[in-house]
Amino acid sequence: MSQSLSMVEGTIPFKGYATWYLRVGHNTAGKLPLLVLHGGPGAKHNYLRSLDGIAERYHREVIYYDQLGCGNSATPFLPELWGTDLWEEEIDVVREALGLERLHILGQSWGGMLLMQYAINRQPIGVKSMVVASSPASIPLWESEALRLMDWLPKGMKKTLVDAIATGNFDTPEYAAAAAEYNKRHVLSMDDPPEYVVQTTQDKTDVYRYMQGEDEFMVTGKLKGWDISNDLWKISIPTLLTSGVMDEATPLIVKQCLDRIPHSEWKLFIGTHMVHVERKEAYNRAVEAFLEQHE
Repeated sequence: MSQSLSMVEGTIPFKGYATWYLRVGHNTAGKLPLLVLHGGPGAKHNYLRSLDGIAERYHREVIYYDQLGCGNSATPFLPELWGTDLWEEEIDVVREALGLERLHILGQSWGGMLLMQYAINRQPIGVKSMVVASSPASIPLWESEALRLMDWLPKGMKKTLVDAIATGNFDTPEYAAAAAEYNKRHVLSMDDPPEYVVQTTQDKTDVYRYMQGEDEFMVTGKLKGWDISNDLWKISIPTLLTSGVMDEATPLIVKQCLDRIPHSEWKLFIGTHMVHVERKEAYNRAVEAFLEQHE
């Protein structure tokens, strides 16, 4: 992250609470801003700050926000409010408040799921292109692929993970070791990740536990069964799909989106679920090239 970039932060009233945002850099003539949707559900924007490089190198404004209930937009525990419809609505609230009539949108992991749902349900005007980064369109497919990836773990680790999911007992050294091995292979391969990534991955939040569950592998929360794969054909926005070869969003998961989203293309990188950090320069270059094609 560059100290020379201009940064403006603020909040937007939403549902009686406040959505926090950060605007980084400025657009040069002819360029549209890039709005970024973070993952989780229940993470925060920090781990995506590698995209500051787009603002710094390519002179395009990058706008982050923490979804309601997350990070700087924290709320009390609100199970009656938290859900996909809430965060879908929030995108339009942020767009209107910040004057984002014409823009590009990038969503990573859960953020990409939300972005696809938004494109299907709202058919938004003014979104010139979107980037769906390491995101499934089907939680059942995500879970089946996670079980397949576990087959490649050292002996006994798959059973440890599956048993923990079945019993709800995640507080064992064996589970911690197995989860760490899975995450190292498929979520983030870096031994010494940047601080902005560490700030996001340290703790499971209430939103994450409520929506996802206790781990990355099986969904036990409100997202259980979420599947928009049969509606992907309704997306009319030019779409770039990105993922890593060792990503927990496996090539099979991304291929489903590629096959069903019209006007979509796919860029596969050497890396994991955090390939936008692991291959920062190449990733930002590929995203910027796609955005420039769809101004």
